Amino acid sequence: MTSTRIVILTLALALGAGAQQKKRVAVFSFEYGTVSSSVASIFGTNQDVGKGIADLLVDRLVKDGTYSVIERRALEKVLAEQNFSNSDRADATTAARLGKVLGVDAIIIGSITQFGRDDKSLGVAGSAVGGVAGRFGLGKAGTKTAKAVVAITARMVNTDTAEILATATGKGESKRSGLSLLGAGGSSGGAGAGAMDMSSQNFANTILGEAVNEAVASLAAQLTSQAGQLPTRTVSISGLVADVSGNTLILNIGSAAGVKVGDRLKVTRPIREVRDPATGKVIRRIEGPVGEVVITEVDAASSVGTFTGSQPPKVGDAVKN
Repeated sequence: MTSTRIVILTLALALGAGAQQKKRVAVFSFEYGTVSSSVASIFGTNQDVGKGIADLLVDRLVKDGTYSVIERRALEKVLAEQNFSNSDRADATTAARLGKVLGVDAIIIGSITQFGRDDKSLGVAGSAVGGVAGRFGLGKAGTKTAKAVVAITARMVNTDTAEILATATGKGESKRSGLSLLGAGGSSGGAGAGAMDMSSQNFANTILGEAVNEAVASLAAQLTSQAGQLPTRTVSISGLVADVSGNTLILNIGSAAGVKVGDRLKVTRPIREVRDPATGKVIRRIEGPVGEVVITEVDAASSVGTFTGSQPPKVGDAVKN
């Protein structure tokens, strides 16, 4: 093997090891009860700005690459199954319990503590989103111009102990001032309750969007710098083959059990049982190797993988890491 190939192989192994050491996190929608009246005044209707902030934070964390962030759809499915309510958004104990179901190392929860004008004037009058001017305008927002200010806090919660591992506070202020927080950069069209897309370029170009993105960027940087606070967590994966179609296997475990795309899992089959001669109870099961399955698709409750091995797999075969 040439020296060049050795260097490439060494780098590949190092990169692979680094990827395996990434801590898995999930980001819950932020609680925004403290600023709900301000939100309604700004948008003319209730908007789930807590979900919008969480989505922006997820985008930042994914792009940074320090954490492995669970997919939003998988998170929402588990939250629905567990009857997770908006009032639980900032509760560390509830977050830890759901984090175990999701199979993540930590949950990021948070609250929006300020969302609006720097003059603290929340009673803004005028048209709502999609008004006569065909912009995100609020019409006349008073005689005094103001900047937008947004403040958010976050906590990283250990899913095993509900201990708060790290905290962060992000604050953003728009560089521009105006009569309307949404007047600059907005486009026409209405926005129903909960429908505002805070990740859109239209919103980012507004005065309020400037403040939101600055606050989220600060929060993401702080959470990334504290990645070392998360303890190493060994995930033990154990499941069964639920379906066999050629070399494609469907397993009865998914992301909630810690399974990830790219995982290589052993497939084994019971050979015999060892029983206690005094009680007749099974004290050990002897298993033999069947092959290996490489995971290609994952949802919360199941996974799909490609099998290779010395003998054909069967429904009921054991799968483990």
